[in-house]
Amino acid sequence: MATVILVRHGRTTANATGLLAGRAEGVSLDETGRDQAVSTADRLATVRLAAVVSSPLERCQQTAQHILDRQAAAPQAPVDDDLTECDYGQWQGRKLADLATEDLWPMVQSQPSAVVFPDGEAMAAMQARAVAAIRRRDTAIDAEHGPEAVWVAVSHGDVIKSILADALGMHLDLFQRINVGPASVSIVRYGAGRPSVYATNTDAGDLAWLSKGIGSGDAPVGGGAGHEKP
Repeated sequence: MATVILVRHGRTTANATGLLAGRAEGVSLDETGRDQAVSTADRLATVRLAAVVSSPLERCQQTAQHILDRQAAAPQAPVDDDLTECDYGQWQGRKLADLATEDLWPMVQSQPSAVVFPDGEAMAAMQARAVAAIRRRDTAIDAEHGPEAVWVAVSHGDVIKSILADALGMHLDLFQRINVGPASVSIVRYGAGRPSVYATNTDAGDLAWLSKGIGSGDAPVGGGAGHEKP
């Protein structure tokens, strides 16, 4: 199968002020977020991407555009509504410090699989539609571009954490153990038998090895020899 690079959007004005932006419109990258997106785009410039798929929200599309601008060839650039942010319902637009006093907060931390945000989405439903979207898109890209294809999905923190939890075989109730920082890069390859996670939450380092292809097959006992640089 193809390889997907999961990229969280860069820092936003809401992130910087401690607000839960959710699906609110007009939430843009701030100056730091733009610098983060440019840095991630520079890391990905050495990798020929088959597609850069984005959540429809502005902050993700801005991040995706920085990545597209650094590609030598123009990859596909669709928007996928199923990669959008969780619908936090009545929590949207509120300060995280205030939300931490809500009765639901401890459950968000320890039992997210049971959480349904007031007038919003269940976290389990968020994970189900996001994982399905990634697997569906990955299958389509593999069919069109071959098993060595690499593509990017630009999405949101909780969404990417839930995708990584699924790839790692973790219950959703453990997904708060995963960190996904602004403009970070995580790498997953879906194989015939199981997914393989090659990186999580990275914000530095050479990615040119991806251009040689990851390959497929069983996991090497003992960890193997790693990847050769091109």
